[in-house]
Amino acid sequence: MFSIHEHAHTRLNLLTGDWVLVSPHRTKRPWQGKVETLPADNRPAYDATCYLCPGNKRADGATNPDYTDSFVFVNDFSALLTDTPDGDVNINGLLQAKSAKGICKVISFSPDHSKTLPTLPVSTIAKVIDLWCAEMTSIAQDKDIQYIQIFENKGDIMGCSNPHPHGQIWAQNSVPLEVSKETKQQQQYYERYWRTLLSDYVNTELQQQERIVLEHEHFVALVPFWAVWPFETMIVPKRPMAQINEMTQDERLAFAIMLKELTAKYDNLFHVSFPYSAGIHQAPVNNGQHPAWHWHMHFYPPLLRSATVKKFMVGYEMLANPQRDVTPEWAAERLRSLPVKHYKEM
Repeated sequence: MFSIHEHAHTRLNLLTGDWVLVSPHRTKRPWQGKVETLPADNRPAYDATCYLCPGNKRADGATNPDYTDSFVFVNDFSALLTDTPDGDVNINGLLQAKSAKGICKVISFSPDHSKTLPTLPVSTIAKVIDLWCAEMTSIAQDKDIQYIQIFENKGDIMGCSNPHPHGQIWAQNSVPLEVSKETKQQQQYYERYWRTLLSDYVNTELQQQERIVLEHEHFVALVPFWAVWPFETMIVPKRPMAQINEMTQDERLAFAIMLKELTAKYDNLFHVSFPYSAGIHQAPVNNGQHPAWHWHMHFYPPLLRSATVKKFMVGYEMLANPQRDVTPEWAAERLRSLPVKHYKEM
């Protein structure tokens, strides 16, 4: 008899319409591939060479203020610029390009160089969330901006160029691909049922309890049924909201608690500062109302079997579609069993 816990199968990603191949039986194969070297995790509270620490000079010559909470500034090496000229290229309908403009910002979560999200106090994380919301409101005042992406790359194996706790905001004059797919899927569901897709999905997950990692009054953290990365998770507010700046103060505090607890579980998994790319998906801005949108935060961590074995997206994953070996249910059970208190604080 077929079992999704034992046999190869595909799963539908409700948010994108894409499919992922799940091959539970492959966990039995021996690993003789690349093993990562772990970076030292003994950073000082202040690093004179760090361009994010208070009072230090950055690459463009600007000096950081002696900030005591979170701090935001325009990225010195922005991928998008506000003064890019309008223009496009179209050669026989085959070679097409158009100008892209926007603004990229960096947010230092804390002046303490040694910290990460799971080791910061909840009060500090709440201030980061307040800053995210304030930046959302401020940046959206520019009517050319269509989407605002908040994200964090943590760990050098995820391409993070500076270990100081920080994230980024990229705002652009178009809606990126993944958000376009999520907009389409959520809108189609809403037009059919007049409820948000993620409201019904979260309710189903809460009924099953197989992939739930954390549940609080206002938020749920879970391993998505369609997860691609081994320990991928998603934080979803129980109340449908299109954008993060719709949160009440109570919800912002609850979100801060959820962020700290989930990232602490990640670190507790292998007793290492757990790398990931994480980001908030929310409704586009400056193009009408989006009642179908239900914002959420994705976590895409690359570690697979241990702190030194990484999941690679190569071969079949690049040429066909994503594939995973461990099931989302197995990953959720591993994460659910871990304490929410960070191992360094025990």
